Amino acid sequence: MAATKDKTVMRISYNAPVILTFTLLCLAVTILGMVSENAMYRFFSVQPGMSMANPIAWFRLLSHPLGHAGWEHVSGNLLFILLLGPVLEEKYGSTRMLTMMLITALVTSLAVIFAFKVTLVGASGIVFMLILLSSLVNFKRGEIPLTFVLIAILFFGREIFSSLKADNISQAAHIIGGVCGSLFGFSRTR
Repeated sequence: MAATKDKTVMRISYNAPVILTFTLLCLAVTILGMVSENAMYRFFSVQPGMSMANPIAWFRLLSHPLGHAGWEHVSGNLLFILLLGPVLEEKYGSTRMLTMMLITALVTSLAVIFAFKVTLVGASGIVFMLILLSSLVNFKRGEIPLTFVLIAILFFGREIFSSLKADNISQAAHIIGGVCGSLFGFSRTR
């Protein structure tokens, strides 16, 4: 009698379709931006006072998270997105994850257009949405996780302090993304 061997084959799975597709799009737009000497960024950034009469402006409201200012910017954002996103996508589902990302992009865009004087490019708002949302994964009605309280204090404190410096970083997008993540996390139990 011949012994049978277990032939388990390991395959790579596309385990978080929204997060992985978003990551690939960010990388593609960054590469195209470098090749085109940043000519692509007019499609992937939001400017203060941007005219909504231009049809491209409507696309930019949701596309700005795909554009980044270079490899350091995109790799920093994608590190957090790939770390936190798959777990959250598994918990909330792909449709809800995509919806949360689009809402965060839209809200940060509108805030920049109407209230702030900064250019918005990159997925930092989505990153901070994921950070705050992840701290509420185990949120139960009637309880507020201490991890959420600590992350919120450190996060909002750092962003408010950083906003006092002139550094071409949109702390407003970070704060708005964090607020969106908090609201999404708290609304899940209602």
